Amino acid sequence: MTNTLKIITTSTRPGRVGPTVSDWVARVARDVDVITAEPVDLADMELPLLDEAQHPAKQQYEHAHTKRWSAQIAGADAAIFVLPEYDYFAPASFVNAVQCLMLEWKYLPVGVVCYGGVSGGLRSAQEARQLLGNVGAYAIPQTVPVPFVANAISADGALETNDKMDLGLAGMIKELAKLAEVMKPLRSGIEAG
Repeated sequence: MTNTLKIITTSTRPGRVGPTVSDWVARVARDVDVITAEPVDLADMELPLLDEAQHPAKQQYEHAHTKRWSAQIAGADAAIFVLPEYDYFAPASFVNAVQCLMLEWKYLPVGVVCYGGVSGGLRSAQEARQLLGNVGAYAIPQTVPVPFVANAISADGALETNDKMDLGLAGMIKELAKLAEVMKPLRSGIEAG
């Protein structure tokens, strides 16, 4: 497996459940074994709100945090955003992280695993997919929701899923692996302009 799938935990709030959902995504990715999965936590990226002087399309980053984030995405062949729903929308940490970069997203196949209450985060996922498309990523239509996520966490802190959720996620990962292979030549020719 030469292609890399970045599993991006987008929530940065204290007490968040995003890492628990991301652990499930990583476990299914290992079981599917069609692409190498690497976790990325936006909390570790420590991205402030849009603090680069130059437009991200120039890739003239001044700050170490932006360079570190750019390297994470430039090293991806596909990505899954693990996304909560805050007030019927994607979290500000996700929006900021996407808008900090530009060319790194071009032709990147991406999927969304969302979580929340009754909607399972689907409203957040729809907004996220639109933003990702706007920056040139290829947001696949398959989305895997985790409804009532607080009730799905076991006493030992693991996410309890069912076969349909696992199969849906495995299908998403397989689709991203196929697209990563096809889109890799397109991504190799991207340069700042």
